[in-house]
Amino acid sequence: MSTTTAAPAPARAAGTLQAAAAMTLLGCSTGVTATFSSYPVAAGQALRYAIAAAVLLPLARRQKKLITRLTVRDAALLLALAATGLFAFNLLMITALRHTDPAVVGSIVGCTPLLLGVLGPLLARRRPAVRLLVAAGLVVVGAALTQGFGSGDTVGLVCAAGTLLCEAAFSLLAVPLLPQLGPVRVSAYTTALAVPMFAVTAAVGPTPLRLPTLAELLALLFLALLMTCVAFLLWYSALSRLAPEHAGLFGGLIPLTATLSGAVLTSTAPTPLQLVGATLVTAALVLGPGRTDPA
Repeated sequence: MSTTTAAPAPARAAGTLQAAAAMTLLGCSTGVTATFSSYPVAAGQALRYAIAAAVLLPLARRQKKLITRLTVRDAALLLALAATGLFAFNLLMITALRHTDPAVVGSIVGCTPLLLGVLGPLLARRRPAVRLLVAAGLVVVGAALTQGFGSGDTVGLVCAAGTLLCEAAFSLLAVPLLPQLGPVRVSAYTTALAVPMFAVTAAVGPTPLRLPTLAELLALLFLALLMTCVAFLLWYSALSRLAPEHAGLFGGLIPLTATLSGAVLTSTAPTPLQLVGATLVTAALVLGPGRTDPA
């Protein structure tokens, strides 16, 4: 787990930029994700992570040799990370969107900064910082205002809550692995582990595999190379420099950048509520970070 020693200012600055870049990239990808949504889910994710693993595994081999070999605990954490943060997250998210408005799902998953603000310090045996909790609360409210509100059924709400937990697991399970393995190995190993999970699901599922269209192929490459390889490396690099409760604040950029990029593409102005939400998220990102991030 993270220690309580403060990270140097340059490391905090680099981590801040990496977290912001990762979440901005994720927010701006919503249109691309929608393009790929009609492709068979499990098969599409298997292809996505197979392509990403083909890129990341050679990079992992070029890293410095590990001081100690992987333990059973390390392997269990990697498996749990792939099963929750990648496999279950995607399946639960898609199921939630089929039963519930995207705004509801986004508002629930938008509570991730608050969850990380509580669980991150507790898992590291630290007391949650009041300022960060307040900032996380502002991010949650700002994200909800940016996305709007909707309606959904019980199945959708339960799956959205499960997606929230998986989103938090994607960060929290990686924290104890990063000091030894580093961002490249964590990204490579988890993507490789996710491939057979999705492949087996696709093999037993009712939807037959088909060739992607040109638009779907381009979306697949974007999701595999930018959204998986680049975004994963950026996020885990940020987590190696920032406490999870600090890095988690940048999750508020997802609905913000998704809304702004959508407004640019469709030439529509943001609503007053969306502007208020953007202001709250910005205020949280400015006021929330402290100087106690672990190294």
